[in-house]
Amino acid sequence: LEYLRIMVFILVIAVLVQLVEILLKKNLPNLYRAMGIYLPLITTNCAILAVTFFGVDYNYNLLQVVIYSISVALGFTVATVLLAGIREKLRYAKVPSFYRGYPMAFIVTALLAIAFIGFKGLIK
Repeated sequence: LEYLRIMVFILVIAVLVQLVEILLKKNLPNLYRAMGIYLPLITTNCAILAVTFFGVDYNYNLLQVVIYSISVALGFTVATVLLAGIREKLRYAKVPSFYRGYPMAFIVTALLAIAFIGFKGLIK
């Protein structure tokens, strides 16, 4: 349950930030423009906070935390590059109109997540 506690905590923060961003964009466009990149950065900081919490929960020492953090960053980079490449390929593919956009993004992300689950537990 410790694992779920952190995930729920990070998810709640990210969802609330996204809701605030949507409300600002709709109701206060001047403030939304003034905030600029800072609202999405708060969501990104949630991922950084999650890595920190996992390092503490796993009782890692300094070297282990550094290696874990670098590994998470590299894994996130690989996943982002793969997702961008797949979405670029899908842009020119014959996909039914009702799957274009967010539905296909969710399907591709889910399949990518399933592929990455295969790496779990390789190194102990």
